[in-house]
Amino acid sequence: MGDPKKLRKKYTPPRHPWQGPRIISENILVKEYGLKNKREIYKTQSLLRNFAKQAKNITALKSLQSEKEKDKLLEKLTKLNLLGKGLGLDQVLGLNIKNILERRLQTLVYKKGLAKTPVQARQFITHGHILIRDQKVNVPGYLVKQEEEHEIKFSEDSNLKNPEHPERVIKEKQEIKRGKE
Repeated sequence: MGDPKKLRKKYTPPRHPWQGPRIISENILVKEYGLKNKREIYKTQSLLRNFAKQAKNITALKSLQSEKEKDKLLEKLTKLNLLGKGLGLDQVLGLNIKNILERRLQTLVYKKGLAKTPVQARQFITHGHILIRDQKVNVPGYLVKQEEEHEIKFSEDSNLKNPEHPERVIKEKQEIKRGKE
């Protein structure tokens, strides 16, 4: 059977723990995108770093294999809607952390109006209320592909599918009700 695979970190934490400007910018990102903790930021930075490293390595080489790798990388980033069609490796180096955080399922559920806040969107996802292409996804950090973006919806057996559910009522309706009382 063999030994189980050793689990490794998927990120590298900052080198110095107490840097004021970095901590402030991370806190802003955590609040804006409703992240669970800063580890999610570090994972995203690591993913971004890997894309940039790959792009640099590909530009340094001039071979048939590097052309194939370039096409694969650009195709992957285009599918994730991080790059537009026809753009080159130079734009890969211009990506920032917000570009990737915008493609997370949690952010897209919030922006689509299925949840009132990013934190509520995270809760809906982890509790299994969200479907992508008729398949339940319970990972808030899932990077949504471009063709899947329009297929995000509530599951059939979820009470949240009803637009009149108390957790989905828009603030304007609540204010109108308060005004009538």
